[in-house]
Amino acid sequence: MCEQCGCDEANTGKTFEEKVKDVIETIRPSLKSHGGDIELVGTDEDNTVRVRLQGACEGCPGAQMTLKMGVERLLKEKVPEVKEVIAVN
Repeated sequence: MCEQCGCDEANTGKTFEEKVKDVIETIRPSLKSHGGDIELVGTDEDNTVRVRLQGACEGCPGAQMTLKMGVERLLKEKVPEVKEVIAVN
């Protein structure tokens, strides 16, 4: 968490899933600008995050890289409790 963007203050008192939703909302515009989208399917007790890639992201050859190097990296950066991000259909 960092002082520059205030993400630490914004996450105070929020549940794990609420923190994840907030970060996904910050990722969504970038994916939409390329014709894609992302939906939070849910979170598991072990802090695994399940998402569904939609639009141009669905079936895209680069989707796995987007998921791991983009979505998962950002989620782990902003919500360190995240264990892993997996895509579901």
